[in-house]
Amino acid sequence: MGEILISGLINVETTLRVDAFPVTYEPVRFPFFGIQSTVSGVGYNLAKALTVLGNAVDLLSLSGQDLNGAAVQKTLSQTGIPQDYVKFCMAQTPQSVILYDSDGKRQIHVDLKDIQELTYPEDRFDEALSGCSLALLCNVNFSRPFLQKARRAGKPIATDVHAIADLEDEYNRDFMEAADILFMSDERLPCEPEQWLRQVQGRYGAEIIVVGMGAAGALLAVRSDRFMERIPAVPNPGMVNSIGAGDALFSAFNHVYRKSGDPYHAVEMGMVFASHKIGTAGAADGFLGEPELEKLTAQAFPR
Repeated sequence: MGEILISGLINVETTLRVDAFPVTYEPVRFPFFGIQSTVSGVGYNLAKALTVLGNAVDLLSLSGQDLNGAAVQKTLSQTGIPQDYVKFCMAQTPQSVILYDSDGKRQIHVDLKDIQELTYPEDRFDEALSGCSLALLCNVNFSRPFLQKARRAGKPIATDVHAIADLEDEYNRDFMEAADILFMSDERLPCEPEQWLRQVQGRYGAEIIVVGMGAAGALLAVRSDRFMERIPAVPNPGMVNSIGAGDALFSAFNHVYRKSGDPYHAVEMGMVFASHKIGTAGAADGFLGEPELEKLTAQAFPR
């Protein structure tokens, strides 16, 4: 039984390196070693990162019975992520295509197939929930029924609503209302992050909120401490692709916070973890182990 429950998407991700955005039309391009296909998706990214950091996880997800589903099964086995709670019931596995340039800018195309119309067995969720100390419920539809179940069971809930622009966002409102730890991106915010975060705190009850701001770092708010402050990013001169940086930040934060209860050290370690991760092309690659993460964090944020 895992210490951390993760309910989220698994997909097969193809990354394509382009020269620049916008992409200039050419009938044929030959980006040698610029195309890679790997298993990814937010749920898988979190599960892999947290496994590398030394956690026992249960990953709850839906995947396909096709060739890509076989790749998912093989990858889970290779990375040591249990498949007990992954249901291979879909006709086709979700896929994504990500274009990225040398500056780290990226454009994401996600084909979820029919996963948003499917449900995950509640008895299997109940079984996994009983033994966990933290529930990471990603904002995919099959996670939605589990929000109130986790709350009633007294399990802390962490979620990431990613690029959001509306305080009353119909799709994400349930997740924001249930979260104890709430992450999001600044990419589509209608105002400055500090102003937005105050609005979120006024509307929702999360104890901890983090707004990821890419190269500008992250904005952390801790309700009980009346704290709100920007945390600087940790530069990576070898950046390849920024895809998955938010998932890396979210993973490392929850890893550290679950163990220590210290959100300030957790966000610092998350910044280092995310910085190292963007030195690779794929969203599920480039994760540090805990000893190296601690060492690099001490260097980046000396006490």
